[in-house]
Amino acid sequence: MKLNCKVCCAATSLMLAAAWVRAEPAALSVSGNQLIDASGAPARLRGVNCAGMEFSSTGEGRIAETVRVALAEWHANLIRLPLSQDRWFGKAPDQADGGEAYRAIVRRLVDLCAAHDAHILLDLHWSDAGVWGRNIGQHDLPDANSIMFWKALAGEYRGNPAALFDLYNEPTRITWDEWQNGGPVTEVDEKTKETLAYQGVGLQAVLDAIRSSGARNVVVAGGINWAYDLGGVLQGHRLSDPRGAGVVYAVHPYPHEFKGFGRETIAQWEARMEAFGKSLPFIVSEFGSREAMWPFPKGSQYSDERWNREILGVLAAHGWNWTAWDFHPSAWPCLVSDWSYTPTPEFGVWVKQALSGNARP
Repeated sequence: MKLNCKVCCAATSLMLAAAWVRAEPAALSVSGNQLIDASGAPARLRGVNCAGMEFSSTGEGRIAETVRVALAEWHANLIRLPLSQDRWFGKAPDQADGGEAYRAIVRRLVDLCAAHDAHILLDLHWSDAGVWGRNIGQHDLPDANSIMFWKALAGEYRGNPAALFDLYNEPTRITWDEWQNGGPVTEVDEKTKETLAYQGVGLQAVLDAIRSSGARNVVVAGGINWAYDLGGVLQGHRLSDPRGAGVVYAVHPYPHEFKGFGRETIAQWEARMEAFGKSLPFIVSEFGSREAMWPFPKGSQYSDERWNREILGVLAAHGWNWTAWDFHPSAWPCLVSDWSYTPTPEFGVWVKQALSGNARP
């Protein structure tokens, strides 16, 4: 039987598309100072943060399309998804379903990434200082409710090769001992000057909670000082993970002053990370420049575009894994300028170009 050529081509295209949709990302693990795939090759993860699920119980009604565009049109192979522990359990004021709809959205996004042969970094971004439904936002350390969140989420995604777990977004205003082991925390609101006191939980306890669920998935642990500083990890504060696939440490370089470092040049930051990377694996899970927020000193060589292009060059030269912040037109520094996902000229254009290296042949 002679088949019409156009029909054959169409059928072949459909078969290829179906096979691609069924693709599943490789399971990852840590070996020495490398994050590796199942074949033992170093993982090369490059992608974007997709904000929304931390401050909206529906991801503003557009998070699925945002992730789809990042995967299919920008060719990200890693999505970092900020989450809220309160919304996971339906504790936010706008929720009345125990978090069922929220969890269903997260499930859809995990499946969407898996279908695109990509990974998703599920990030505990917002907590509540130990009081459900109150103080929902970014805090210095996780709390007892964070432990409940991770036991539930890890239990649901244990063994899922697409899912990685980011323990806590940006621990800050704490010591390395508190980072590892927890302790009393007192936060002062910068605007109202009101204080908030709670019992902080260390990242080792968070990791242990994940492993208690049976999940061996790779975990990511951001350092102190807004995740800018990883120095203490090499000075006695490395997390212990005998029951899991390993820990990758996260760093968030932004071009402003950090306590103990001042305002480093990219070259200075690069040298520090080269030294760290000789011992342990890390990921640059946030970065970006926005002069309107962090003006460069008068006479500086940098502009937003130059800083962004230079750091992307460093990441490429070393083969470091990264997710840029953020694929949202209002979460600065922005990769897109509108909900048509138009790349911003000083940042998004260059990130999209860098991600083109992930495109399938």
